[in-house]
Amino acid sequence: MGRFHRHSDGTPHRHDGLDGEHDEHDEHDEHDGHGGHGHGGHGHGAGSEVGDHSGYRTGPERVELLEGILSENDRTAAANRADFAANGVSVVNLMSSPGAGKTTLLRRTLATLGAGINVGVVEGDIETSLDADRLEGLGAEVTLVNTSAGFGAECHLDAVMVRSALAGLSLSALDLVVIENVGNLVCPAEFDVGEHARAMVFSVTEGEEKPLKYPVMFRSADLVVVNKVDLLPYLDFDLDLFLSNLADVNPGATVIRTSARTGEGLDGWCSWLRDLATGSGAVSSADGAR
Repeated sequence: MGRFHRHSDGTPHRHDGLDGEHDEHDEHDEHDGHGGHGHGGHGHGAGSEVGDHSGYRTGPERVELLEGILSENDRTAAANRADFAANGVSVVNLMSSPGAGKTTLLRRTLATLGAGINVGVVEGDIETSLDADRLEGLGAEVTLVNTSAGFGAECHLDAVMVRSALAGLSLSALDLVVIENVGNLVCPAEFDVGEHARAMVFSVTEGEEKPLKYPVMFRSADLVVVNKVDLLPYLDFDLDLFLSNLADVNPGATVIRTSARTGEGLDGWCSWLRDLATGSGAVSSADGAR
């Protein structure tokens, strides 16, 4: 028997002989309250024999299923990437845990970028249009993906979901598309959606140890936006320790410190987005899954 997971570089990997024990790659154990993943098929649901929850048993049929799902995702991601290239649009996959401030940051971003950059937003959420509604009227085209609507209430966006949303955007008229992924520190990092770069928003309220506990997402990010820095005087948060932990898992990541509430650091973040949109220096991951 064996277990299957996907490395941050997109490589599928199978572990044999691991029945009854966890390994260091099993970050899904950190995802509190999360049951199974339906559409993505990579969680703790059907196909796993959990017993007393002390370990997993994953058979070869499940491994083949997962490999098939990820292969389909990668084919669709390649199709998304081809459409983005054909329309001359740059795409960033924006990830974070719930409550880190992605939507608030996007609101300030749309106001700061101004009319020089035409922006589209793919807004991912499990339920409701609350976040998408907050982005309306700010000059961007906004299209919503509720993962509970036909996608199994997934805790991430994958390439198929993003492709379903593209019909709601005028790609040929856009310079930049921001994919606001579902709030989750694990699953979004496992799926290539056709993006050119990945950014994640990290809130200083989350704890210095997060890069060590959730290395796949931090390792996959080209840029880490450290948000809510206006709260630092009121928190017992060691910023230097966080940055050291981040460097341990991703020494090449660009770091920008922001406060979406006060606007601090917004110029640096918007400059990074402009560089991506104009192809003048932003890190690109256009060759595939990270």
